[in-house]
Amino acid sequence: MQEQPPPDPSMDAEKLAKVQAHAAAIAALLYEETDPEQVKTLEGIEQAIRGHLLETVGPQMADFLSKRAAAQAQDANGESKASSEP
Repeated sequence: MQEQPPPDPSMDAEKLAKVQAHAAAIAALLYEETDPEQVKTLEGIEQAIRGHLLETVGPQMADFLSKRAAAQAQDANGESKASSEP
């Protein structure tokens, strides 16, 4: 079994524990949607993970992050008096 990479030093322990718990829950859900034959080899597991990340997890994360960035940009623009002056 491969060693886990060291935890992100910029993330506090509580958030890291939450991320790991959510990742385990997501993995369990996606496992149910994976062809049992695919998880018999390391290559198949890698392909399954990549497919789930590209098709399901990644787009959801990208949508969330882009909406957050847009909201932050709107907040920043809304607070600026110079941007609202004619």
